[in-house]
Amino acid sequence: MNRDMRKNQPMTMENVLNEKHSQLMTRRTLFGGSAAGIGAIALGNLLADDVNAAPANVILSQSSSGGLPGLPHFAPKAKRVIYLFQSGGPSHVDLFDHKDELDQLHGTDLPDSVRGDQRLTGMTSGQKSFPIVKPLFGGKRCGQHGTWIGDLLPHTQSVADDLTIIRSMWTEAINHDPAVTYINTGSQQMGHASMGAWLSYGLGRENDNFPAYMVLLSQGTGKNPGQPLFSRLWGSGYLPSNHQGVMLRPGANPVLYLQNPPGVSRDGRRRLLDALGSLNQMQAEAAGDPETLARIEAYEMAYRMQTSVPDLTDLSDEPESTFELYGEESRRPGTFAANCLLARRMAERGVRFIQLFHRGWDQHISIEGQLPRQCLDTDQASAALVQDLKRLGMLDDTLVIWGGEFGRTVYSQGELGAPTSGRDHHGRCFTTWMAGGGIKHGFDYGRTDEFAYNIVENPVHIRDLNATVLHQMGIDHERFTFKFRGLSQRLTGVEEAKVIEEILA
Repeated sequence: MNRDMRKNQPMTMENVLNEKHSQLMTRRTLFGGSAAGIGAIALGNLLADDVNAAPANVILSQSSSGGLPGLPHFAPKAKRVIYLFQSGGPSHVDLFDHKDELDQLHGTDLPDSVRGDQRLTGMTSGQKSFPIVKPLFGGKRCGQHGTWIGDLLPHTQSVADDLTIIRSMWTEAINHDPAVTYINTGSQQMGHASMGAWLSYGLGRENDNFPAYMVLLSQGTGKNPGQPLFSRLWGSGYLPSNHQGVMLRPGANPVLYLQNPPGVSRDGRRRLLDALGSLNQMQAEAAGDPETLARIEAYEMAYRMQTSVPDLTDLSDEPESTFELYGEESRRPGTFAANCLLARRMAERGVRFIQLFHRGWDQHISIEGQLPRQCLDTDQASAALVQDLKRLGMLDDTLVIWGGEFGRTVYSQGELGAPTSGRDHHGRCFTTWMAGGGIKHGFDYGRTDEFAYNIVENPVHIRDLNATVLHQMGIDHERFTFKFRGLSQRLTGVEEAKVIEEILA
């Protein structure tokens, strides 16, 4: 497109981005990159962590901390998100979606008409029968609105009036890796940007001493280690690589390669970064490679985090009442409880998107023994986080989410009543709860049938959940796109997604 033609184009966001792209990707850059193709492949193998697809339309003058121009689209209800992701599929049947009818149906075969044409995993597709298993543990009506929550979650029961519980979540995915990838990136295929990366890219940082997106991992105590989690789940995909999540590890070295090597002083590191930054800036201006700018930003962030991260992880300033609230495990780095406490400290410091991944919910076997231990790991700290944010006056503008990638079947995997029996994956319906951030207090949404197997009222696809999170952060998911491979990519994918208006305060 020549200059005269560009003058007649409307000043839409897409045209602005295309104009910037034309400045970034010159013919010299294209041919130069093509000529170095073989070398780039070799370098890619050496620098595997750096090969996230470079974006085609990054605005060169974009502020490293301010996000995109024009965002947020409207006044946000939430300033930050804390996502307590329960990897493996918590059993909604036993924890949130109690059905009195199941007591009478226990041991009978789930009717074919209820199962319908549901896809089954390889773990139960060969079963000759599908015996119904009633909820394994008790529960009660909680809070002023009387929502049912299982007795394995007594602390969650105590904060029922602060929660919206969505019992009609669903997903097409039936296996862990595509399902976890789907709910976190909007696609079952790898290579797409995670929710935290999208928010970092669009809204930027609130605190220049911390990334906008930080990640914490933990694993259940018991014998079930859970499914593996891959860094692409908090990756930036085709967005600039400085928007990927930064994982905080337990112990003395929370972020790998953050500290200066022996013999290098902080002043020496500063001089080195200044010189390297000048060279990289010259390269960025000459070649128009936005990933060079992302690398400059990564170096600078690492330098600032050398002082901010130790302060974050030093819990000596926390009163004894904090550890009593979150539980004794909050003193032990790497536990879910300790990570919940760190999440609150990150929120206080302006981290925009904080995601905790907790493994171990995949209870195909021995669910009667494994599920109580898993709940013991997570229940007190999850409720404590809500209470703590509320105490600090931060819950109103912090959106807390608790949930996994799918639920569990009402029928038994394995012989009914055997100590080794469990529940299989179930994506047709499951439960997620949300608190704060402009979400209703003490509210139930969605309903399943008497088997807790199919949704009969107000279905909520995982795309709808993601659209709602973006909405609470002031973003219209349909207008928040990134051009890649000829498509306008979105966190909510290319299929229909809607904001769950009924749960908004």
